[in-house]
Amino acid sequence: MEYVTVDGVDVPALGFGTAGMDSEEERRRAITAALAAGYRHIDTAQMYDSESAVGDAVDDADVAREELFVTTKLSRNNRHETAVVESTHDSLDRLGMEYVDLLLIHSPEQDVPHEETLDAMNDLVDDGTVRHIGVSNFSVEQTRNAIEHSPAPILTNQVEYSLATHQPDLLPVCIEEDVLLTAYSPLKLGAALDDDSLEAIADTHGKTARQVAIRWLLQQPMVATIPRSSNPDHIERNADVFDFELSDEEMTRLFEIGGGIDEDLAARIGL
Repeated sequence: MEYVTVDGVDVPALGFGTAGMDSEEERRRAITAALAAGYRHIDTAQMYDSESAVGDAVDDADVAREELFVTTKLSRNNRHETAVVESTHDSLDRLGMEYVDLLLIHSPEQDVPHEETLDAMNDLVDDGTVRHIGVSNFSVEQTRNAIEHSPAPILTNQVEYSLATHQPDLLPVCIEEDVLLTAYSPLKLGAALDDDSLEAIADTHGKTARQVAIRWLLQQPMVATIPRSSNPDHIERNADVFDFELSDEEMTRLFEIGGGIDEDLAARIGL
C-alpha cells in the first residue's frame, strides 16, 4: 500500500468506496472482500446506509482498528451544531467504533452556514471522537473558506476525479494548501475507455484500462482515490496497481484524454 502524507498524517492512497450498493448483505460482502484484498482506507457516509456494514465487516476481519483509516460524512440534514454531534455519535454506534479517522461535510448545499458545521466538527476533534475533518464536493473558493475558518486542518476535499473528469483548478490549490484531493468515481471513464492511448498503455504494462486509470491518479501528488465495486474479482484487481509505474510521457498522454494539462499544473505534478 502507498500512502499520501497530509499535514503529517499518512493516509492510504487507495481506499474503498461503499456508495450505491443495493443491500446490507451486498455491502458487507464487498467490504469484507476489500479488507481481504488489502484495502485499509474505507469510505462511507450517513446517506450511503453502509456504516453498519463497514462495522460488521471490520469486526469479522482480522484487521486491527489502528490499521484502518475510516471516513464518514454528514448528511445534508445533519449540519446544525447539535445535529453534527448527535449524528456523528449515531454513526459511531453503527460503525461500532470509538472514533472515525475523518469526518466530512458531504456537500456544500445546505441551509446552515458552513462555519457552524465546521465549529461543531472541531469540537468533535477536540474531544477525540473525530481525528480529522474535511469537505466533499467543495469549489476552490469554498475550500479556501473552510481552510481559513477551521482551526483543525481541512485534511481533504473529496470530489469526482478521473481520466474523463479533471480537476485543473482544484488540484493546484490542494497541492499548495496541503489538502488531500480524494477522487471518487475514478472508474467513471465513459468515452475514455475507448481511447487508443489508454488501451496501448494498459497493454504495455500488462494491466487493464481501469488499473491504469487508478494508477494515473495515484501518481499525482496529494491525490488518493476510492474506487468501489461489489464484485470481489474487480475489488482485488483494482488493488493490484502498485507493481508498475507510468512514465511521464504516459501520464501526459493520459491527461490529454480529458482535455490536457496546462504548464503550471504539469510543473506542480512533475511532468
